[in-house]
Amino acid sequence: MFGFEKLEVWKEAVNYAGAVYSATKAFPSDERFGLTSQLRRSAVSISANLAEGTSRATDKDFARFVEISYGSLMENISEAIVARELEFLSERQLEDLNQRAETIARMLSGLRSSLLKPKPSTIDSQPSTSP
Repeated sequence: MFGFEKLEVWKEAVNYAGAVYSATKAFPSDERFGLTSQLRRSAVSISANLAEGTSRATDKDFARFVEISYGSLMENISEAIVARELEFLSERQLEDLNQRAETIARMLSGLRSSLLKPKPSTIDSQPSTSP
């Protein structure tokens, strides 16, 4: 098992992508290379960037990929709103995606914060040897 597969937020992002794929199945065929593709690509990008981020050498680098995942999530919700305006998505479908996205957004924010939290210095945690 790879490290990213242990992340609950990665699992949620994969499930979210599945929900986006399901929601876009009924889109008009002339949107296959337009909004359908864009929604699907940005949804898949959320989990993909988390996976890529786990391969980075530092927590700061990983946090940057978490930010990119967050940006993909925001892009996806914006695209879903456009799809709703065009009546490709129902109000219920949009609400479902929004609820899932809010959960993922909170998880991404928490992960980013934990990655950027200062780590205790090993020098500061050493017992003092002075008299």
